[in-house]
Amino acid sequence: MATPTYLAGRKKYQRPQAMLWSENAGTLSNGLYIPTGLEIGSDPGSETNTAMFDQFLILSDDNRSPIDFRPTRIEKRERMVNGRMRSYHIADKMTIDVSWQMLPSRSFYTVPEFNATTGIPTVSGYGRPNFLDEQYTTDGGAGGVELLDWYKNHTGSFWVYLAYDNYANFGKNEDAYGHLGQYNELIEMFFADFQYTVVKRGGSNYDFWNVSVTLEEV
Repeated sequence: MATPTYLAGRKKYQRPQAMLWSENAGTLSNGLYIPTGLEIGSDPGSETNTAMFDQFLILSDDNRSPIDFRPTRIEKRERMVNGRMRSYHIADKMTIDVSWQMLPSRSFYTVPEFNATTGIPTVSGYGRPNFLDEQYTTDGGAGGVELLDWYKNHTGSFWVYLAYDNYANFGKNEDAYGHLGQYNELIEMFFADFQYTVVKRGGSNYDFWNVSVTLEEV
């Protein structure tokens, strides 16, 4: 089950992977956004409620392009009789473009079975994986097939968790500056576009894919 300990175990570096896709908005606990339920590929342990299975996917930062944020201001503008422009603001909505080059088609050679408490993958009991023979994305984030599968299963909206420096989401006091190592923004989004190219086919382990994604806020 996703907890601060689990998310800490799933990241390779000081900060988490930049993007996480989730079925739910999760909870905000001590300034930390945490999805509800189990990650895809997680060992369910004693959890028997199937509604908690396959609730989120952590994306890889391997060969990822910059995340392009394009806000759109939805408003109605009209010029008054005195010549001054007036705007009726409705909402601001975000579009995100992101892509990966030469991303492994799978993150592990088989089901990683992430420990539900620690987030550490066991890969069918072989112990913490060795990158060269068991783990194919360096940070354990999703490979191409996992991204494609999420796309196929989500014709509607889902939640995008983002980890980048946007401390203003937590206010303007000193505490707001302490969220750099966390998912600090949450947006409900649709797929606007999904494209992938099989660049190189591997021998017996994985292929290399190029993947590009465009997301639009609900």
